[in-house]
Amino acid sequence: MTNIWEIGTDIGGTFTDIIAIRRDTSETRIAKVPSRPHAPVQAMLEAIEAVGLRKSDVKRFIHGTTRITNAIVEERLPKIALIATKGFEDVLEIARYRRRDLYRLDIAPKPKALVPRELCFALDERLDHEGQVLRPLAEAEIERLIAWLKETGVESVAVSLLHAYANPVHEQILAERLKDIVPHVSLSHEINPEAREYERTSSTAFNAAAMPIAVEYLSELEERLPIGPGLQVFHSAGAMIPISAVKRRPLVMAMSGPAAGVAASVSIARQLEKSRVLTFDMGGTTTDVCLIVDGQAEMADGKMLGDRPLRQPMLAVHSIGAGGGSIVRAGAGGLTVGPESAGSEPGPACYGRGGTKPTITDANALLGYLNPETKLGDRIGIDVDAAARVIEPIAQGLGLSLTETALGIIRVANATMARALRRVTVERGIDGRDCTLLAFGGGGPMHAAGLAELYGITEIVVPAASSAFSALGCLTADFSFLQQQTLRVALDGIDLTKVTQRIEALVEQTLVPLLANAIPRDSIQIELVALMRYAAQADAIPVPFTMPLDVDRLRQDFLVKHRELFGYATNESCVIESVRAQARQPSTTEVSRPTTVLRAEAAPKRRCSFDGALDVMTDVIDRSAMTDTVTGPAIIEDAWSTVVLPPQWQATPDSNGNLYLAKVAS
Repeated sequence: MTNIWEIGTDIGGTFTDIIAIRRDTSETRIAKVPSRPHAPVQAMLEAIEAVGLRKSDVKRFIHGTTRITNAIVEERLPKIALIATKGFEDVLEIARYRRRDLYRLDIAPKPKALVPRELCFALDERLDHEGQVLRPLAEAEIERLIAWLKETGVESVAVSLLHAYANPVHEQILAERLKDIVPHVSLSHEINPEAREYERTSSTAFNAAAMPIAVEYLSELEERLPIGPGLQVFHSAGAMIPISAVKRRPLVMAMSGPAAGVAASVSIARQLEKSRVLTFDMGGTTTDVCLIVDGQAEMADGKMLGDRPLRQPMLAVHSIGAGGGSIVRAGAGGLTVGPESAGSEPGPACYGRGGTKPTITDANALLGYLNPETKLGDRIGIDVDAAARVIEPIAQGLGLSLTETALGIIRVANATMARALRRVTVERGIDGRDCTLLAFGGGGPMHAAGLAELYGITEIVVPAASSAFSALGCLTADFSFLQQQTLRVALDGIDLTKVTQRIEALVEQTLVPLLANAIPRDSIQIELVALMRYAAQADAIPVPFTMPLDVDRLRQDFLVKHRELFGYATNESCVIESVRAQARQPSTTEVSRPTTVLRAEAAPKRRCSFDGALDVMTDVIDRSAMTDTVTGPAIIEDAWSTVVLPPQWQATPDSNGNLYLAKVAS
């Protein structure tokens, strides 16, 4: 029987993870294969084979990836042009004069403009802030632009005209005229229909640069896995959308891999009724953390990529360069980890694939945490001697033993990750010690106990299928599309009819990708959020609301939210800066405990080292067979993941395959 499996895949920097579910029986399979940075589609097809399936077995395939983000950060981008309103063609060069680190004496230079000055075109047209046409777009001006584009030979164009978010008429005219001139056209009113000219232009340029990469990549995937509408992509706001929508807006994939893990975490947080959860996703290249409060993940309006703004609604995932493959160095200030990574090629030295630099994974291998009798992804063995060889020079330089050096590396890595947790809690007025730490990714469960002890967290949950949790999130998340648009309307004297019309038009835009994918209108839920501020403030805060719009209720909700975040609220005039609309079809996918190919049988004990307990014989526990509480020191393994349980810690399983870790009361 073919065409009955649904697959979620997360393409990481080191491994490509896959989870497959058979809808008629709920059978669940999980696997992991090495990533192929230069051939990601091939890695996905190998992952399908690794769970014992053929392409003809697949009904639905959803994947998350950081391919677009990596291309932007590493500046492996095609040549693009920018079309801007005359007088604003230098907006990317001017950027912002705000300093990121206010008190640093060595002022970092501004990042190089994404589009060189010679590829910026000044278009003679003008709208005002309400969208009224001040200077029409003349035919002669369009012809001049077309002639210029033919001379440049660019394959992608960013169009960001002044106040296009209020009235896209001129951008729409250009889109129609340029569709046969350049292969890819990115329009600011589609990418980021909001005020703030620099951020909107930067985001539109990012999208233009990503379009050729995304179209080539997604077209190859469609060709090699021809399953039609069942081929979908995870987006940065924490849900899935069809490939057809992504080709015009590839920027929505910017944080899709980390967002998938957060989406799965939201499901677990609701299921376990945990009110405050910190996600801790440690992969091969990065560690990603996010805050979940009352079953809702924190959202952000954007982030910085390569010191340039990317503005679009996304999950508020904070990433640091401290993954398993992060390279360790010893300098005058002591040990440092990352952000440079060994990736999957060659990878950590202990993988035996030619790696020559010490990594966090090498330290874990040297301490005995990784099973030397198994092969990661069915292909990569653990060579402890190779790990020792690359850590030895650091140990000699520090005058420490190999074990002491490896423990030092783990402590430094945990301290780096603790700073990331503080970033998403303390800065939001949340005491992280009151949160549950949800640990997943290949390295999360190995570092969870040490990180929790350092930070003061008392409860850890390691979910079932933790090493492929982001792939699971791709499968279990909702089908959704999200859009945000500037309104800038004061609540005092608001024209309710006009505002309602604009919100309804925004909602209709969010429905388009779902309806195009044959999703019934009556199964779609609409969620609305007003981004609000006081009239004299610059930044807005999110306030959920429903239609019909109740202005008095919205004002009171804003005051409550402002007091909660900042400790005060006044009766000054407040403004709806923007409205965020999300169309969502809730997921009905349920996942049973995964069936996997078991590891090679490990010895019941092996020698491991922990802080305060060096070279001790440590119990090795089969996670799939756990029924009772285990007290550390212990190593808990399943086919794809390792949980490190230090001395004075306990792990207790539940009926769904989740593990609860807690410090034993002394």
